[in-house]
Amino acid sequence: MDDVPEPRWLDADEQQAWLALARTMNRLPAALDAQLRRDSGITHFEYQVLALLSGVPERTLRMSTLAAQAEGSLPRLSQVVVRMEQRGWVRRTPDPADGRYTLATLTDDGWEKAVQAAPGHVEEVRRLVLDQLTKAQLRQLRDIGRRIMRGIDPDGQGGE
Repeated sequence: MDDVPEPRWLDADEQQAWLALARTMNRLPAALDAQLRRDSGITHFEYQVLALLSGVPERTLRMSTLAAQAEGSLPRLSQVVVRMEQRGWVRRTPDPADGRYTLATLTDDGWEKAVQAAPGHVEEVRRLVLDQLTKAQLRQLRDIGRRIMRGIDPDGQGGE
């Protein structure tokens, strides 16, 4: 018979902390998505794509880089970018440096959509998260998030 080590069960404090984090991880994305759908007609993932492209030189990224930064798979990103391309918000082109890659570029219409959606999104982030915390708690949240991300991605490939 193999000696299987006993799991390190959660104590009461650990369980309460874990459940609070798990509920937040489940409900916050849905709340942000609902606000963006209601006010701007886009999903939170679409907003992330617009925001990421709006913040880089020439508003252009390789699709693989964009997928990693948006925390989505390449197939999911591809589906979203096709829809965004149909709306005139993004343009896809082969990467001139390496034709094996595809570039996604935010168009002027995409920029306008990002500008239109940003104020409501920022207000919702403030209302749901930032305004709920003191300055000290905000610093703690930042540090906790970074520490958890190091556990998830010890090589730091997920960005910050």
